[in-house]
Amino acid sequence: MRLVWKSLDKMRCFRKRSTIPFLGVLITCLLFFNLYMEDGYVLEAGKRQLMHPSNSERYVHNFRDLTNFSGTINITYRYLAGNPLPRKKFLTIGLSSVKRKKGNYLMETIKSIFDQSSYEELKEIVVVVHLADFDLAWCEKLVQDISRKFAHHIIAGRLLVIHAPEEYYPSLDGLKRNYDDPEDRVRFRSKQNVDYAFLLNFCTNLSDFYMMLEDDVLCSRNFLTSLKKVVTSREGSYWVMLEFSKLGYIGKLYQSRDLPRLVHFLLMFYQEMPCDWLLIHFRGLLAQKNVIRFKPSLFQHMGYYSSYKGTENKLKDDDFEEDSIDIPDNPPASLYTNINVFENYDATKAYSSVDEYFWGKPPSTGDFFVIVFHEPSNISNIKILTGTDDRQNDILHHGALEVGEKLVGTKRGRQCSSYITLGEFKNGNIDVQDVDHKIAFDIQCVRIVVTASQNEWLIIRKISLWTT
Repeated sequence: MRLVWKSLDKMRCFRKRSTIPFLGVLITCLLFFNLYMEDGYVLEAGKRQLMHPSNSERYVHNFRDLTNFSGTINITYRYLAGNPLPRKKFLTIGLSSVKRKKGNYLMETIKSIFDQSSYEELKEIVVVVHLADFDLAWCEKLVQDISRKFAHHIIAGRLLVIHAPEEYYPSLDGLKRNYDDPEDRVRFRSKQNVDYAFLLNFCTNLSDFYMMLEDDVLCSRNFLTSLKKVVTSREGSYWVMLEFSKLGYIGKLYQSRDLPRLVHFLLMFYQEMPCDWLLIHFRGLLAQKNVIRFKPSLFQHMGYYSSYKGTENKLKDDDFEEDSIDIPDNPPASLYTNINVFENYDATKAYSSVDEYFWGKPPSTGDFFVIVFHEPSNISNIKILTGTDDRQNDILHHGALEVGEKLVGTKRGRQCSSYITLGEFKNGNIDVQDVDHKIAFDIQCVRIVVTASQNEWLIIRKISLWTT
């Protein structure tokens, strides 16, 4: 690995001397990254005891090839507590923690994850804690506390504590001082990027999805169930990162198949910028142009002191709700409308949990907005909101809510052959409970019908459906 980091040092020096602007170099590198091919890109390491290596013993690994970004890196981790189970889980939750000058919130974070999960939810998650501090005495003391407090979760395979030895890290001295950051700040954030990369690398094959949290976070009740509803509602659509908090590196969800590329990406650009900035570039390179963030937030920052120098950090996510989470199921569906759509405010935006909406030009009598489920669904509740706080007149002034069965193809697109009216919109909204008790069939379509023309434009802010 010495050759790797020497090569990176040479590249760093070259960039310092070059007249090419930094942004151009970064974009060129990122484009190269996105065109990854299929050969080996491996860090080789022999088995070794965890100890403080001398400078001459460090960075002895090799990059054999820079053309395959889809494989994991071969690192000999030290298992401090627990062992991975052979069966893949639905979700891995990753935490990276270092010694703080003020306060330590890791135990509270782990407790919140487990306390806010039901017994059934616990069967589908594994929590991996990377103790990423080079102070081994601190690591050993903390793991003793974790093992005492969470022994039953460790035995059940729900909690793992790991450590990546210092010898695998690049040199953290003489790094580029981008953004006029002081040297110790650059060292801190660069090491943090490598900490996260090593954690992601370990978690690649543990589950179908991966959630990154920080070590000072509170969770909402039954967050996994809410998260699964969102993932189900995104079936068939492309995404790289879903966000369940607007803060930092909290509540960012990935598909595990993308983790190896993210690992290599963080290692390639570890000294360039903080991890949450790098994530924006990574998402864009994999062709997710826009942020996909869900409300209410499922995670809240609780720490008062930063892990960097113990400085105050009182950031809070004002979209967080601890107990009142009731994210709709919104079964996978296709959406159609004959209302003229304004710009890119298309029909699918009304059906998403993301903070966005459908916006159409003034509708006429008989215009429709229809949701066609991929599979017939047993719906219990339907709630539809129109208009927004700043455009309170852009509501549906006259409309009806219908449900249908027996899907057929028409000139207007796929529709149901027959419909039953559930109710009329009042003040632009409708909320129908116990639909499954009122309808004798599994529903294939939900349709909004305009019953009188209006001069105002129409915003459909949120369509929420709950299944039985």
